[in-house]
Amino acid sequence: MNTRLVLAALAVALLGGPASSASCITQKNGFPGYLRDLASDAKRANVGNRGLSALSSAPLSGITWRFESRPSSQTGTLQSDPATFLAKRSGSSAEAFIGQTARRVRGNANLFAAIEKRYGVPGSVLATIWGLETSWGGYLGGTPVVSGAVTLASYCRRHPKFESHALAALHLVDRGVIGAATKGGPSGELGHMQFLAGNWLTYGVDADGDGTANPYDAVDALATAANMLKSNGWRKGEPFHEGTSNFKVLSVWNDSGNYQRAIAYAASRVGR
Repeated sequence: MNTRLVLAALAVALLGGPASSASCITQKNGFPGYLRDLASDAKRANVGNRGLSALSSAPLSGITWRFESRPSSQTGTLQSDPATFLAKRSGSSAEAFIGQTARRVRGNANLFAAIEKRYGVPGSVLATIWGLETSWGGYLGGTPVVSGAVTLASYCRRHPKFESHALAALHLVDRGVIGAATKGGPSGELGHMQFLAGNWLTYGVDADGDGTANPYDAVDALATAANMLKSNGWRKGEPFHEGTSNFKVLSVWNDSGNYQRAIAYAASRVGR
């Protein structure tokens, strides 16, 4: 992994304009109509031709639809005990996950030290999130990002909160950050840390100095995660166990208390 850290912000304007005209749906047969309505919103949000083309060809994501139409299918790892959560999420044991995370931090010590110096977020926290999200880059997702983001935004249980992220995904297509077929998580998550598209537009940084803020580059993704946490109030050098200010900041990453407790538990063990 390249440990050179050149921390330049990706300056973008995120999604202004009038309120959404796209109506949410609860049946698959409503998806083509949603796409037509969303295209109108996209044009008002200054999405360009590449983004509009990606939208027009986006199929409904079956896996995304199944998750949203059956919320109970998403509860398999929602154990309140952090060790149990880590074991279920990683498919191994909490101790094995923590050991692998510690090895990632030690093996990239210069990188994590540079990120912490710039943003104040410990490598143990970032490496834990990285492991939970993609097994340290081992699996970045199998769902086309645009399809997943648009399908999620279409479903009434998630709309309109996630429509901004669907439009952001189209902006990323315009900018060449992703293509229409680029794959990620089933909710339109991107890259090594599984960012929602709007969060990448807001916080993305070119950390390896190649001129592009790329969520599929581990260095850029880790630095961007730190930037996101810092921008939402992370305090350098302060603890992050439950009840602290930094623990609350973890909610901007994932609003599940179980997930937040797992991050704090694993990262505190890694940091010893």
